[in-house]
Amino acid sequence: MKGLSHRQSQIASALSEIPSRRQACLSVKRSDQRSNKIRVVVMFRNICEDFRNHGREWGAQGFWVMVVYRYGRWRYRVRPPLLRKLFSFIYHVLYKLVQIVTGIEFPCEVEIGNNFVIDHFGGIIVSGDTKFGDNCRIRNGVVIGLRRVEDKYAPVIGNNVDIGTGAKLLGPIRIGDNVLIGANAVVLCDVPSNSIAVGVPAVVKQRGSHDHDLSYDNKQ
Repeated sequence: MKGLSHRQSQIASALSEIPSRRQACLSVKRSDQRSNKIRVVVMFRNICEDFRNHGREWGAQGFWVMVVYRYGRWRYRVRPPLLRKLFSFIYHVLYKLVQIVTGIEFPCEVEIGNNFVIDHFGGIIVSGDTKFGDNCRIRNGVVIGLRRVEDKYAPVIGNNVDIGTGAKLLGPIRIGDNVLIGANAVVLCDVPSNSIAVGVPAVVKQRGSHDHDLSYDNKQ
């Protein structure tokens, strides 16, 4: 009888825990839903900012790339995992489509700061390991990535960096703040803040007040 009574008390205890477990599961589910909603709001807020940064032009192909980029970043944290797989499939289709249409390879693994702009389109390749600071701009023909296949690190780019048409930034280099990269420059070394880099290979010089147009692609 004593063993039976103990068994009954265990069953009663287990039954009493069911509502609390159910409540905990519901609480986690609601938390996930709230988190997903917040992330959606943040994604659309970023897209609106990208739209303003690209001159409020729906036809700006750099803006199209940024929309897919924002979607790709967002889908990483979608729950449940099965739904995330569906969104990931959609992302890969959109990524390939925008790559074909715009000629821009800009994976969602790239880290960017505020006010990032892709000015013009075509021939742009950016490694997923690249990091950008705030107020950076890239143009057509720019390549930023690994110097060799076996390399593990891509360039880390600071704030207020303007990269000219056709420039190449390769390898584990650091670009400081307030830097101009001249058109068609090939940068293989670190560039300190408040500098310009021009030539093949790039020569680093102190930035002067007359150097503000070096990275522009004859934009009238």
